[in-house]
Amino acid sequence: MSVGRKPTVPYGAWPSPITAARLVEGAAGVGEIRSDCDDIWWNEQRPGEGGRSQLVRWSPGGHRHDLFPAWDPTGSGPNWNARTAVMEYGGGAWGVRDGVVVFANWADQRLYRVDPGSESVPVPITPEPSVPRGYRYSEPTWLDQDEFPGWIVCVRESHEPDAVAANGEAVNELVALPLDGSAVDDPSQIEVLVTGPDFVHSPATHGIQLAWIQWDHPRMPWDGTELVRADIAVGDRGEPAYVFGSDGVGGDVVAGGPAESIVQPGFRSDGSLVFCTDRTGWWNPWVIGGPVEADPPPARDHFEAKPVIADGGIDGEIGGPLWVGGLRWWTELADGHLLVTLRRDGADTLAVIDPDGRLRELETSFSEVDQVVAGPGDLDALVVAGTPTGETAPYSVEVMEPGGDWPTAGLSRLRPHRELPFGTEWFSKPTHISFPSAGGRTAHGLFYPPHNPEVEAHHEERPPLVVMIHGGPTSAARNRLELAKQFWTSRGFAVVDVNYGRPYRDLLQGNWGIVDVEDAVAAARHLADEELVDGHRLAIRGGSAGGYTTLAALCFHDAFKAGASHYGVADLSALAADTHKFESRYLDSMVGPYPEAAATYDARSPVRHTEGFSAPLIVLQGSEDEVVPPSQAEMIVAALAAKGIPHAYLLFEGEQHGFRKAENIVRALEAELWFYGRVFGFVPADPIEPVEGAVGLG
Repeated sequence: MSVGRKPTVPYGAWPSPITAARLVEGAAGVGEIRSDCDDIWWNEQRPGEGGRSQLVRWSPGGHRHDLFPAWDPTGSGPNWNARTAVMEYGGGAWGVRDGVVVFANWADQRLYRVDPGSESVPVPITPEPSVPRGYRYSEPTWLDQDEFPGWIVCVRESHEPDAVAANGEAVNELVALPLDGSAVDDPSQIEVLVTGPDFVHSPATHGIQLAWIQWDHPRMPWDGTELVRADIAVGDRGEPAYVFGSDGVGGDVVAGGPAESIVQPGFRSDGSLVFCTDRTGWWNPWVIGGPVEADPPPARDHFEAKPVIADGGIDGEIGGPLWVGGLRWWTELADGHLLVTLRRDGADTLAVIDPDGRLRELETSFSEVDQVVAGPGDLDALVVAGTPTGETAPYSVEVMEPGGDWPTAGLSRLRPHRELPFGTEWFSKPTHISFPSAGGRTAHGLFYPPHNPEVEAHHEERPPLVVMIHGGPTSAARNRLELAKQFWTSRGFAVVDVNYGRPYRDLLQGNWGIVDVEDAVAAARHLADEELVDGHRLAIRGGSAGGYTTLAALCFHDAFKAGASHYGVADLSALAADTHKFESRYLDSMVGPYPEAAATYDARSPVRHTEGFSAPLIVLQGSEDEVVPPSQAEMIVAALAAKGIPHAYLLFEGEQHGFRKAENIVRALEAELWFYGRVFGFVPADPIEPVEGAVGLG
């Protein structure tokens, strides 16, 4: 070997400092962010603290304070966790106003209040339900404190036995409740403002105005929702008693419908109602009127919506699928300007929309922006964003000269970079690829070549490929630094993250298990044909819906030589019969109404066609998964065992849908690497404990 040349090591066996343990050491996934006077708040999911969601306050001068006490691994104390189970996927678990924090606690799902002061402790403000976690809450939103001092409105999801018995499923409502805790002993203090629709979500307030979105089975929120606006009546005790619209009690449906998806309604300072709608094919902001001063309120015809962006909008997404609460894509700046996050070509950018409708993009280093909310100042905003070389973090954004020709943004990172024993030289940089798929369509993805600054492979060897399938058929690949991907590329794997994107939202209608699988197969074969990867060492992995795509690809196609299903769906009929309310009718549009389309369900269920399996598979599952129950994993494992196909199975006690605990994240990733090593014939550089009970893997 010549002097200075890097050592030659087989793909897959490359040593890397990006270990599974380092993925979770000090990790904190930042979710939602909000401003409160001069303070800034956000929540952090911390794998090292049992996966709990901690609330963090940033105060002027850069001081950061955890709201909850340090994590007690013994569990002898109350390990507070700001996380809601509404619609099972949660989101929108907390809010803050004038230093008062309201949050849903994961253990019992009750709402708690924390008052200003370092010695404050959470006190409940909702009653204890008759069954554990019988009431669940999200999106706590302050009502106008001049009109309704000490009151908030929020989503309440009732799993109380009487409610479930009367409705056949959980009941979702908008309720108003007092902050003083009086409802704990007197539940009649809670006022039900909106009930009846199968789902209500995203309350927004301005004065006595209340807006929300609603939808009914079998629609999902990205299929079609309705935007409703109403006024809130004042009761005898000064409480928010009920809501009324132009026709009396209830509200006015001012936008939306079965084929129009609306997300993030919100009021501007002038009382006009802004919302993001996909009526043009792309989620874009539209606006309805200004202050409503007529008495009685005008008829619905008065509520005419118009696009905020000139010329009818832009071909790009300002909005997205409503899987969780707390999502924010726009906020108001001074003088009628809006700051928005715009997604085009698989990447996000920030943009300013002027009062005249002109949209101008800002130059930032961000490739993904998850939140856009108002900041402390008139031209300030807060975002949660990531870059191709930087993990997602909270930032403050100062938009300078929003009315000039070239608005610019000053960025301040509010949470320091995690200290890691490696630099950006270890990161594989993705490239956007397009490739032909079935039916003459063009599919897309993000391709990460293997990269390691210290070793290389033999020039005649091609790397193994991991095709990653994201969860949720309506979701999209994430264009940001994710160390979980770099874990693979730094060891000599190529990775492709298949990206369905907006055009596939409608294409997947009735075709789940077909077009998504075809695209995954097409991506692998395209990269093999281009000799960028080894066509004999193709693997596919995915979680939840991505796990189903993984299983279907292995069952109905022969492109892949190995797979990893993370809490994936194996039996569509079983999923339709045994899942939670939010997704109980999801498959009506993706596959067909059940049981009328039972034959289609069986035809696309991998567990019903085990004769198609031949490639080794590792299955990873949480024991407390309410979305995809463990029975799904156990069915596929039993089928593999009956056929004698090499496989491995790991069940993680206490995990739900998605692994949150550090030790389980580490074990799952290392076990998958060990599994690929056995299948593809390499020995990982990492010392890994073999999977106990693995069959046929040596």
